[in-house]
Amino acid sequence: MNVEKVINNNLVRSRDTRNREVLVMGCGLGFKKKPGDPIEEDRIEKVYRLDSRQDQDAMETILARVPLEVLQAFNDIVAYGKLSLHTELSDGLMVNLADHIAFALERHGQGLDLSNALLSEIRSFYPHEYEIGMKALEIIRKHTGSTLPRDEAGFIALHFISVASQINSMSETNEMMRLIRKVLSLVEYDCQIQLDRNSLQYERFVTHLKYFSRRLFSEQTSTALETDPGLYQMIKSQYKKAYLCALKVADLVRKEYGKTLNNDEMVYLTIHINRLIELYRQSRD
Repeated sequence: MNVEKVINNNLVRSRDTRNREVLVMGCGLGFKKKPGDPIEEDRIEKVYRLDSRQDQDAMETILARVPLEVLQAFNDIVAYGKLSLHTELSDGLMVNLADHIAFALERHGQGLDLSNALLSEIRSFYPHEYEIGMKALEIIRKHTGSTLPRDEAGFIALHFISVASQINSMSETNEMMRLIRKVLSLVEYDCQIQLDRNSLQYERFVTHLKYFSRRLFSEQTSTALETDPGLYQMIKSQYKKAYLCALKVADLVRKEYGKTLNNDEMVYLTIHINRLIELYRQSRD
């Protein structure tokens, strides 16, 4: 590969063997280089490939201002996340994480660490992503020598949650977790039960709420059950207390997000809530 444009001392623009634009990163890779100069392959640490010029320009803008040690930490964190989640994570979708880490380190150096209001929810609802965040703190310490607080593990986890959930923005990811928290609180209060957070039923309900909130914010609807009117009426009649609670969840969603839940969503919610009610009753007997 040859240099097309020097972005900074550690980042250059080039083209791969298929003539696709790429960003190539490596320590000192762009130092004293000019367009047309060959790129030393043994110094390449990472090649970023993106689908569109718009994504390429956005990534170039972000990576150009990120210090080398942060970029190296970012690469290791994303690689670890891919292995841990067993999924592909687009460089373009994850690039904002590099910017976040750089800014977090800058704030930390000034004694301006931020508290994460959703840390307990992240740790409870998304333990896998939270553990990736904790591992990320180790990687950041290894590359930069800075020890960021646990709150940052939560913020880093949010980036993985957002990408894995295919949510368009971090604000929607935050709102998704707030919705889960509100629904759990509503169920406990309305049904007058105490949720056993170590139970399988609780875990299943939280998993359902994750997909439920993802559908809500991505404008999708549940179609797996394809509830017929007869089944809907049976669930409504047989699980009255749970159904009334599900109605309150639907009212919450309508008032706060302007969305109406269909019969499929109501059936799913009612069944899950009823299981939690039954579990609580059994624990009290």
